[in-house]
Amino acid sequence: MANYAHPEVLVETDWVKANLGKPGIKLVEIDVDTKAYDAGHIPGAMGFNWQTQLQDPVRRDIISKAAFEKLVGGAGISPGDTVILYGDNNNWFAAYGFWLFKIYGHKDVRLMNGGRVKWLNESDKQMTTEVPKPAPVQYQASQVDLELRALLPQVFDAQKSGKWNLVDVRSPDEYTGKVIAPPGMSETAQRGGHIPGARSIPWSTAVKPDGSFKSADELRTIYLDQKGVDPNKDSIAYCRIGERSSHTWFVLKYLLGIKNVKNYDGSWTEYGNLIAAPIEK
Repeated sequence: MANYAHPEVLVETDWVKANLGKPGIKLVEIDVDTKAYDAGHIPGAMGFNWQTQLQDPVRRDIISKAAFEKLVGGAGISPGDTVILYGDNNNWFAAYGFWLFKIYGHKDVRLMNGGRVKWLNESDKQMTTEVPKPAPVQYQASQVDLELRALLPQVFDAQKSGKWNLVDVRSPDEYTGKVIAPPGMSETAQRGGHIPGARSIPWSTAVKPDGSFKSADELRTIYLDQKGVDPNKDSIAYCRIGERSSHTWFVLKYLLGIKNVKNYDGSWTEYGNLIAAPIEK
């Protein structure tokens, strides 16, 4: 991992196993399949539900600073702890959780490379159904970094000006408008297609068969050389609801070291429903 711009944000499964139960190291699992955690998880890991705990139940928005502090503090996590996030689907929502932790200023948060699947496929790794019961702590976010998030006005500016890297991380069929959402996904939009000027770089091009990230050289070849992402431009990544784009946001910002990368979590379910917004197929 030494060739990544910020190798400190990734840990391997062996590192996690060796550090299970150590003071100051907290594990959190966040899955697309919200029932996966209950079926078995890494010993000591807390489970966060992306639908009910990481999104505001009334507004279509991320949870507030106060709600984040209550959630994280209730999980026994202190601001000085090292938080290790992992999940299913190659860490889709684990990356979303990482993004949220960084928005609210947590200093030491990392992804477990390869996520839940890699852990399950390694014979020396244990799983449990026992749910930890940590003592709640008073958690106070140090800062709020909303520069990591793109809202619609910036997306319109990126679409009109051409001065941004707009990266559509969905499948090719979603990008072209052949389908509006992947099979079985309920959150959708009225129209299929993509934001004008966006490059199609599916999130999956960043990972190896075991779910871990490709090398820094491979990622540079894909994003910079083959797909033409300009490292000197500001960048916005988007998908359908913001979790796959969090994965690519992580790749661009932390593994490749591109400056000013934003995650547009409104993504296609917002943009594809807008009256009079231009799209391409």
